[in-house]
Order: sequence, then C-alpha cells, then structure tokens
Amino acid sequence: MTPFIAEILGTGILILLGGGNVANEVLSGTKGEKTGWMSITTAWALAVFAGVVVAGPYSGAHLNPAVTIGLAVGGLFPWEQVPSYILAEFIGAMLGATLVYLMYKDHFDRTENASLKRAVFCTEPAIPNTFRNILSELLGTFVLLISIFYFTDAQINNEDNTVVGLGSLGAIPVAFIVWAIGLSLGGTTGYAINPARDLGPRMIHAILPIKGKTHSNWSYSWVPIVGPILGAIVAAGLFLVLGK
Repeated sequence: MTPFIAEILGTGILILLGGGNVANEVLSGTKGEKTGWMSITTAWALAVFAGVVVAGPYSGAHLNPAVTIGLAVGGLFPWEQVPSYILAEFIGAMLGATLVYLMYKDHFDRTENASLKRAVFCTEPAIPNTFRNILSELLGTFVLLISIFYFTDAQINNEDNTVVGLGSLGAIPVAFIVWAIGLSLGGTTGYAINPARDLGPRMIHAILPIKGKTHSNWSYSWVPIVGPILGAIVAAGLFLVLGK
C-alpha cells in the first residue's frame, strides 16, 4: 500500500468511526441516542487507534494535516511529501463523512434539528469567542503533537527519506492522549484538532442533499484550521528547542 492510499484509508476509518459515533449519539431513533460525552470522546480515541493501526505501517499514520505540518516543522517529515499527505487526508475525511451519511440516512431524515445534523460532520463552539475558540484548538493540538514527538518513534528513514511514524505501538498512547484531550479540553469547541477532520466533512455537509439541513457555518470553519496548525507549529518549535 502506498503512503497516499494509506492516509486516505486511515483518515477515512477515523472519520467513519468518529463521525459515526456522533451520528449514533445525536440523530433521532438510533440505538445509541443521547449516550453522552463519554461515548463521543471514547469513540474518537478508538477511531484514532483504528486509523493509525491501519495506516501506520505504510504512511506513518498522520491522518491530520496539523500532524503532517508539525512533523515537517520539527524536522521529522520531508516537506516535499506534505502536499500529497494533506490531499490524501482530506480525501479520506470526505469519504468517511459520506459513508456516515449513507449509513445513517434514515436517521438524518427523521431528525428535525438541523444543527444536530451538521454536528455529525463538523465542530462548532459551545460559546462563540474567536480568541478562546482558537486557543482551545491550539492547546488541544499542542498536546496531541507534543505526545507524538515524545511518546512515539516518529523519525525519518534516512535510506529512502520516508517517515517512520506512529505505528501500532504509537497508536496506543496517541489514542489515550486524544481521549484525554476530548475529556479535558474538548468542551468548548468540540476539539477538531484536525483541519481535515473538520473541513472535509463540512464540505460534504454542504454538498450532500441532507433533508432539512441548515447552512454549514462557514464563518467558523477557519478556526479549526488555523487553531490546530498553530498548535502544531508551537509544539514543533518547543520540540526543536528542547530536543528529543
């Protein structure tokens, strides 16, 4: 499997399982309706684990443009591969979101609250405050990237200049970190901490003929892009200062 396909597959699985859990939680008539925040944070952590296990041996399992950029800034990933990784991550996120919609279409049709339908695809703040919303995404992504720098074996293979990334062992601590981020820092914005996870499905929400849907809240869409990228850069800068 090529790294490009691995990033598509891994990110697709991430969004299928994570977004699928949100659909199961918020849409009307599902078996898991209103199971709560613990269910959502746990599912996203396990979704990360599943995506990393699948993609890890082939691409390093970034599954997140912020991770890709952060590793490149930190000198652990070649810049020339950044565009293809980010493209693959967005494709995977969009495919995963589409599959969630197809699977839960009957429940989308039954749900009257248009904001809950949108919540399956993308995040929004509990209290709109641009500075604090960006800070929330920045801090959450900072914790994620610092964990990747120090809890995994991320490095460049000098023989072929390709990334040696998280792998199945690295999936375990990263999944727990994502769980902790959700439980501790996720209540303000829904902790996108991943531009592809938010923007890709948001575009799918805008495109799909979802019954009774509302707008895709484009005025907020830049926050879960800028915040995570800034958090990744800050984490990479700290890593460069402190060393391995």
